[in-house]
Amino acid sequence: MIEPPESVLTGVVGPPEAMAPARLPVPAGLGRLLVLAVVFVCAACGLVYELELVALATYLVGDSVTQASVVLSVMVFAMGVGALLAKRLRCRAAVGFGVVEAGLALVGGCSAMALYACFAWFGQSRSALVGFSLLIGVLIGAEVPLLMTLIQRVRRQDAGGAVADLFAADYVGALAGGLAFPFLLLPCLGQLTGALVTGVVNAAAGGALVLWLFRRDLTARARWTLLGVNALVLALLATGMLLAVPFERAARRAVYGSLARVAVQTGVQEVVLTGGTGPGTGAAHGRKGSGRPLALYLDGRLRVSADTEFRYHEALVHPAMAGGRRARVLVLGGGDGLAVREILRYRAVRSVTVVELDPGVLQLARTDPGLSRLNRHSLRDPRVHVVTADAFDWLRERGRERPDRRPAPYDVIVSDLPDPGIAASTKLYSQEFYGLAERMLADGGRLVVHAGPPAVRPRMYWTVEATIRSVGLATVPYRVPGRPDGFYGGPDRPARSAEAAGDTPAAAATGPLRYWGFVLASRQRPVFGLAPDAPLLAGLTPQELQTGRRREARCRMHGLPASTLLHPRYLD
Repeated sequence: MIEPPESVLTGVVGPPEAMAPARLPVPAGLGRLLVLAVVFVCAACGLVYELELVALATYLVGDSVTQASVVLSVMVFAMGVGALLAKRLRCRAAVGFGVVEAGLALVGGCSAMALYACFAWFGQSRSALVGFSLLIGVLIGAEVPLLMTLIQRVRRQDAGGAVADLFAADYVGALAGGLAFPFLLLPCLGQLTGALVTGVVNAAAGGALVLWLFRRDLTARARWTLLGVNALVLALLATGMLLAVPFERAARRAVYGSLARVAVQTGVQEVVLTGGTGPGTGAAHGRKGSGRPLALYLDGRLRVSADTEFRYHEALVHPAMAGGRRARVLVLGGGDGLAVREILRYRAVRSVTVVELDPGVLQLARTDPGLSRLNRHSLRDPRVHVVTADAFDWLRERGRERPDRRPAPYDVIVSDLPDPGIAASTKLYSQEFYGLAERMLADGGRLVVHAGPPAVRPRMYWTVEATIRSVGLATVPYRVPGRPDGFYGGPDRPARSAEAAGDTPAAAATGPLRYWGFVLASRQRPVFGLAPDAPLLAGLTPQELQTGRRREARCRMHGLPASTLLHPRYLD
């Protein structure tokens, strides 16, 4: 009878030296437990790197669905490549694992800083994103074959049992890393320092396993080489942590210019304010003391510019305030208080409810001297009630309440939300969302929606209009021209300030004309225009509004399907 080779019995196929029992300083059972503990730590670190890349891709590039798909698919492919390449290292698994972990700690720990540098100084980070996804994926993929070899050298067992133990530790570690990233690393340390700290933990765990547990398997030269490599990696990561704050400050100046005076990472997004804090009105508002207008950036995208916001908010609010009652008003989004400022100019308004997701924006709108002056302290008005909540969830919860507890319907609903092309916003432009909003409208009530740029992305704009009509509302689409240096970061491309890009105000003002697009809706066809008692507007005229309505009517796209939660059409 021919005995099967020992490799078949153990599940380890490789050169004889890869199967030799390890000379450990501890009993085999404890050594095996230490290897599984390092598997746990390395898996947690690997998932943190993965989530860090996805978060940075969404922030720096936009369109979270596409970027997450690119990062994950490239990384999984690279893990397969790494597993194949690691076969050549199994004859010296301990040394190979030490080198792989040192490289992974350095590349993964520095990935956030490198990607942000590419974005800040070179204006794009897609190529770097793919490159880091490939490299990190290859290194993560190389871990499993090497760890499988090491754990079998500690104590041999059948292949199924070894694989089960290894992957159990790996998956539990991935769970720990997945929970640590959003609840610990990101809020406490931020993206840059969080990635660097993860790299330190990764290097320390991998280095300790090889240099202590498997030290008797290493030659003196290999020990000193690995010790030097790990010391260098830890020194570089520590230096990165020391330089993280000045680096972030310099990168922020490269993106926003030298006038970034407030930068806050809230639980929702990065909020940056640039420009002046002094008093003023109209286009000059916010210039005193800085020479440049106040600007509000959310996740790198310009959302408010004091030079142009008055045109946007007047066009958003005042047509909806005409043609009926306006005692009760609901604002979805609009945490900057600028839409509320326009609403409160009507004496008939008795209450305004603002539903804003990010408490950090609300705090700045109340306390920042420039932004609070720009919104005329509207959020402190006794008629204003502010709710911190997701607009979709808030509408759904109000709709589920008993009729006797449900809030009275609203005369006007103002939807002042980010562009629908941003993946996180698609549910706020869905058929389900507008169905919930329609139930909150009073008889004769009006809904107005900021629907994106009609000239730049007409299909997206008209999909919003078709989705509103799908819930039984009659619509009036209209557009308003905006200055080219206004807030047009768009859903897929963060905006860079004119100063950071090297543009002068004169150069920006002569750029191509852009438009803001809106949709006014009601159960009956709404009356379009300004109310007879409308306040004096700083940037709009009735003629300009009617011209925008007629031009949009001529550009209508027919036959577009509604966007739903299960099929968000804005990302097609």
